[in-house]
Amino acid sequence: MPKLKTNRGAAKRFKTTGSGKFRRSKAYKSHLLTRKTAKRKRNLRKSGLIDSTNVRAIQRLLPYA
Repeated sequence: MPKLKTNRGAAKRFKTTGSGKFRRSKAYKSHLLTRKTAKRKRNLRKSGLIDSTNVRAIQRLLPYA
């Protein structure tokens, strides 16, 4: 079996947690921030976990994560 290539775009967007889950950053934090409330922007700073339906797809993109 040849070595598998890691998808570099996915590698920059997802990190693995200690338990093997995938951490992601939240969207809607780049522009048009004046109309968003401080609470909303504060919650967007926190990272989230990817949904269970997407786990297999991310594992294929990141074979060594």
